[in-house]
Amino acid sequence: MANASVMTVRIPADLKHRIEIIAAEQGVSLNQLAMYMFARGVSSMEAGHKISKYWKGYQKAKIIDEFDEVMLKVKADDVPDWDKV
Repeated sequence: MANASVMTVRIPADLKHRIEIIAAEQGVSLNQLAMYMFARGVSSMEAGHKISKYWKGYQKAKIIDEFDEVMLKVKADDVPDWDKV
């Protein structure tokens, strides 16, 4: 990490303890687990933001109608047994 930066985060002692337990169970340092959790959380928020921007202006009924239209094109024989409801 050539461009590493330091950030101090204050968290409740109970949360820190829970994170330490998970890190120990995973066999990683507290810092490694915290970086993983931050990266995962940020990625999730970014993805949610992109999805929200993409679907902005669409009505729920229109989305469902278009989904149903696509699903009508899928032949039952094309769906593997493990994916059938």
